[in-house]
Amino acid sequence: MSQIHTLTMPKWGLSMTEGRVDAWLKNEGDLIEKGEDVLDVETDKISSSVEAPFSGVLRRKVAREDETLPVGALLAVVVEGEVSDAEIDAVVERFQAEFVPGGEEGEEAGPAPRKVELDGRSIRFFDRGEGGTPLVLVHGFGGDLNNWLFNHEALAAERRVIALDLPGHGESTKTLEQGDLDELSRTVLALLDHLDIERAHLAGHSMGGAVSLNAARLAPQRVRSLVLIASAGLGPEINGAYLQGFVEAANRNALKPQLAQLFSDPALVTRQMLEDMLKYKRLEGVDTALRQLTAELFAEGRQRIDLRPVVEQGERPVLVVWGADDAIIPARHAEGLPAQVEILPGQAHMVQMEAAERVNGLVQAFLQAQ
Repeated sequence: MSQIHTLTMPKWGLSMTEGRVDAWLKNEGDLIEKGEDVLDVETDKISSSVEAPFSGVLRRKVAREDETLPVGALLAVVVEGEVSDAEIDAVVERFQAEFVPGGEEGEEAGPAPRKVELDGRSIRFFDRGEGGTPLVLVHGFGGDLNNWLFNHEALAAERRVIALDLPGHGESTKTLEQGDLDELSRTVLALLDHLDIERAHLAGHSMGGAVSLNAARLAPQRVRSLVLIASAGLGPEINGAYLQGFVEAANRNALKPQLAQLFSDPALVTRQMLEDMLKYKRLEGVDTALRQLTAELFAEGRQRIDLRPVVEQGERPVLVVWGADDAIIPARHAEGLPAQVEILPGQAHMVQMEAAERVNGLVQAFLQAQ
């Protein structure tokens, strides 16, 4: 039985309304396997590849390179089986006639991030999905909830998923008190209290992994499982030169080589990403907060806190995901852990963004088993 699939412009994150076709990675007539990269798209946040959600033959490239199209616009037609050109023409014509740019924005975009006062400071969070034991996504040093823009929607298809901006980050209050892990972890636990969530899965990236581990140490009964992605807290080494360079960078030329270390493909560091990061770093209180965190957690280019015992105690299931080529925190920190360990070849520190489909699949399967 033949099937005609339409590949459309994805929506990566709340703010994305359009994307520019940067380059086609497949030609018409090529066989495409599900999960393969078909084309590169650049948004105002990041460049990434559009993966095929189905298998088949690329029969029609509708979008042109350098063309900017709205979310949901038709990019290509992929066919399983035998289908005539006339049938493809009809599908394309019907799609284009019925497509309304932004027409699904109200329904599909869902709720916007919210802010709540927790212990005297404003914390931004984004709450999506429903059912199951909730999952909380905790970003890393200098990041925010948008670090999960390729993961949140996919993971929220099966359960309630919450991402937050930690104090000192994103649009949350920038002032820190001690600037230590307990302060950050207690914010996560306070958000659970506010949302009346008794127990949750915690997924943390980089410093967010250490925050999640420490939350499990502080309140073990509140944490059902841990997903640790390129996590801090599992070994002493960390790229101190990166941390110092990131904190000190005050312009694009200084910041770009630092951010490039986070990705296996440095081209993903777009001008817009640099501008957004510099805008954040120039906000009042951010420089002080980043320096506090660096001094408390990563003094002299070393990780000061060992949280391996939280995993080794075996009180809850743990999934560890790492990019084999991580230049910030070495993947060898996962060695010997009593956990499901997945090392992804060719991937770097921002593995949840660059290998989103693979990471999402691992997390979904892990959580389904709990």
